[in-house]
Amino acid sequence: MNKKQNPEEITEQKDVAMEATVHLIVFKLGSEEYGIRIEQVKEVTITPEITRMPKTPDFIKGVANIRGDIIAIMDLEERFRIRSSHPDPDMTTYTLAIEAKDYTIGIIVRDMPQSLTIPVSKIDKTPAFIQDLNINDNYIEGIGKLGSRLIIVLDIFKILTHDEIQMLKPV
Repeated sequence: MNKKQNPEEITEQKDVAMEATVHLIVFKLGSEEYGIRIEQVKEVTITPEITRMPKTPDFIKGVANIRGDIIAIMDLEERFRIRSSHPDPDMTTYTLAIEAKDYTIGIIVRDMPQSLTIPVSKIDKTPAFIQDLNINDNYIEGIGKLGSRLIIVLDIFKILTHDEIQMLKPV
């Protein structure tokens, strides 16, 4: 049997179809889900061998060769002081290559990142008291709600301080 839709249902469906969305790369840090806008991610790859560099912060694991480019590799769990849910150092990790205007950096994640599209209306602003003043202002763009899932949406370009960015720039 073919049920006819009333005009209000059709209008609501069109509104949802026309609603602005955000495309995220979603991954876990600890037991929480985080997302980065897909336009901030250049590529995702299995983490290559990392060479430790002297005089770098603990959250910078070293440098790696990704497709011929030598880039710094950052561990966001260490940066945010989050206890890893995967303490096995021999497990396969993935690196999100992030390309900013002045530098490229790799971000280690322990689970395979997923692609997800979420309506902008499902992303709430973050309360100011949650922001970490020791890192950088407003690096959390918002909290995405998708069913029972909460996804912390990061602005990856605001995670590092100006001085840290200067250390990452090629000489």
